Amino acid sequence: MLAEATQPPPLTRCPIHVLESVQERVLWLATSMIHHANHVRTTPSGLKVGGHQASSASMTSIMTSLYFDHLTAADQISVKPHASPVLHAINYLLGRLDRSYLERLREYGGLQSYPSRTKDPDPVDYSTGSVGLGATATLWSALAKRYLDEHGETSPGGRHIALIGDAELDEGAVWEAILDPQVPRLGEVMWVVDLNRQSLDRVVPDIAAGRIGKMFEAAGWQTIPVKYGRRLRAMFERPGGDALRDRIDSMPNEEYQSMLRSPSGEVRQRLLEHPSTRANLRHLLADESDADLAQLVRDLGGHDLQDLTDAYALAAATTDRPSVVFAYTIKAWRLPTEGHPANHSALLSGEAWEQLADTLHADHRDPWAEFDPGSPESELCARAAARLRRSPATAPLPLSVPPDLGRTHTPTSSTQQALGRIIVDIDRSAPELARRIVTVSPDVASSTNLGAWINRAGVWNVRDREDWFASDSDMLMKWRETRAGRHIELGIAETNLVGLLGELGATWSRWGTPLIPIGTVYDPFVTRALEPWSFGIYSGGQSILIGTPSGVTLSPEGGAHQSIITPSIGIEQPDCVGWEPAFAQDLEWAFLDAISNVGRPGGSSAYFRLSTRAINQSLAATPADGPAREQRRLDVLAGGYVISRAEQPALTLVGVGAVLPEVTSAARRLTELGVGVDVVCVTSPNLIFKALRARRGLRAGDDSILGRLFPPERARPMVTVLDGHPHSLAFLGTINRTAITTLGVDSFGQVGDIDDVYRHFGIDADTIVGASWDLLDEAER
Repeated sequence: MLAEATQPPPLTRCPIHVLESVQERVLWLATSMIHHANHVRTTPSGLKVGGHQASSASMTSIMTSLYFDHLTAADQISVKPHASPVLHAINYLLGRLDRSYLERLREYGGLQSYPSRTKDPDPVDYSTGSVGLGATATLWSALAKRYLDEHGETSPGGRHIALIGDAELDEGAVWEAILDPQVPRLGEVMWVVDLNRQSLDRVVPDIAAGRIGKMFEAAGWQTIPVKYGRRLRAMFERPGGDALRDRIDSMPNEEYQSMLRSPSGEVRQRLLEHPSTRANLRHLLADESDADLAQLVRDLGGHDLQDLTDAYALAAATTDRPSVVFAYTIKAWRLPTEGHPANHSALLSGEAWEQLADTLHADHRDPWAEFDPGSPESELCARAAARLRRSPATAPLPLSVPPDLGRTHTPTSSTQQALGRIIVDIDRSAPELARRIVTVSPDVASSTNLGAWINRAGVWNVRDREDWFASDSDMLMKWRETRAGRHIELGIAETNLVGLLGELGATWSRWGTPLIPIGTVYDPFVTRALEPWSFGIYSGGQSILIGTPSGVTLSPEGGAHQSIITPSIGIEQPDCVGWEPAFAQDLEWAFLDAISNVGRPGGSSAYFRLSTRAINQSLAATPADGPAREQRRLDVLAGGYVISRAEQPALTLVGVGAVLPEVTSAARRLTELGVGVDVVCVTSPNLIFKALRARRGLRAGDDSILGRLFPPERARPMVTVLDGHPHSLAFLGTINRTAITTLGVDSFGQVGDIDDVYRHFGIDADTIVGASWDLLDEAER
């Protein structure tokens, strides 16, 4: 059991009975929205709509106290996914949601299933729905705001608050985030745990709150339990009260929940079951009726509006560390399914819903009624609305991004090496643009080639730290951690990396200040970060993710560090452009283009799959004269370009990324054997696929790149090669309905030299030549 809070903060600023009346209306509206979606509105498909009445009910007190008696306009709130109806009910009472939407929960064009920052019609601060990520977003948002404050971009102020279900604390992403070294200093963060002891399928076994509380404390958080309500606490103070507290404290969650479902006449018997406390309890409970006793054991602090407000005030007064409030609640509070293990998806019947209206002083014939004008409740809602009113963030002006840096790239280079040089070049030639760049890495900054940038920009931390190795001449990287740095180093947790990227990439829409967040991670671990990265993009975060090194080209690392499926991710991730440039100049142009699309309305994220393999840059045959060079740049940005054309083509070879030396070598050998070969370098399979869909009329966009790369009159059998799964380029054969052989990697790799590993997987020049002959023979039959 968590210890009770010992310092009573100031009392609430509004009469509790008025707040309780508003609370009843919030519970009624949230329940009725779900009821209407499932029992009133008809759906042509007949599919279940759902909506989580039980999970909403347990959050009603927490959110009523928070919104109507605590929050300020500067605060940002992440709401538990299954409590979205409560959020919409509150926004309706605050005048921030039109009445018509109350009948459109989970309807196309209506209210989303879970709070969505980009799709809901009313104010939503954080998208939630992917369990645990909504809570951790508040940590990364707090860091992003701190970063802006320290760089003079915004005014300090505002809290970052997460309302989280206790079952969400099972998610590993939560604890990865809590353990990051900078998090314990974020005093502007408050989490409120809806501790209703239930998950989706069951009552949470045993009593875990005390252990979880100790874990938060060990991580540097202040824990504030709000466990028992005022009636129960008063009972504990009477003779024998300690026995009652001990009896309830010692109950496993399952026993407590089953007691809630017992007839009122059995509650006394259940409390008296243990002989050690029977005598004291019998005397203590003698004056309580069965009905009163049944209500007494339900008197939990998470439904005590005064206690909740006091807990929030205590958290707000603690500015040197984050706080977590454990609010003990009852799932389906005040509903007929209260405390039932299977209530997660349960829905009230029509009769039960009408009876609830009487209980909550509502009218089922007018379910969306607002408070009478001039009533204390109406005035409270008006005051809260005025206090929470925000001016919308001003859309930022487009960033000025040069199309070309004017660099002459080294004759032999890898794309990973080029990345570090390009970022430094931006800092030199476009300092105002570079001022917006913030790089992030999960302990792989040096091995992803950010060292030169870090030496120039410094490392950002929420507090200045002394660099004890500053005078060490053997240190190539100068690790100066100050509040002025522009690189953020995290621990080895990829989910934290992309969580922070998402929030850094949302500052333009939260506070009107754009950043260019660039994260580097080993490409094999992109899949580990895929869900939170994708969710951040869904939530409106625009960033650049660099996966490097990639593929089996990282041969000395063996199969554990060789990515195979990430090219498909680059094609399939919505609102993101996937790139895999082979050459440094291609990377420069694509990287600048990606930067120009970050931090603005209608922008997008980008994913770069880079390599440590140094290749001959002359293979790109980049034109030197102005117009031809500009056309090459435009082709790179459209998805690819032609390296060479044959007078009489018999075959097309297509390469992506690090395998271009093998592709061009195979082309030379085939040409020497009398086979005309067109060679195409694809920089973004993602953009080529989008162009193909545009040609088919399935999306808006320009499809002209298809004609430049694969003109119909030159349609010939095609061999594609990449260091990734071969199906990633299989769609290219549909452009002109040509025969196609796709070469790539479709099994786990192993340690070896690049030549040996390429030969093993059949992406070497010999295999490309052999596959070409086989395809030509097949075409002649």
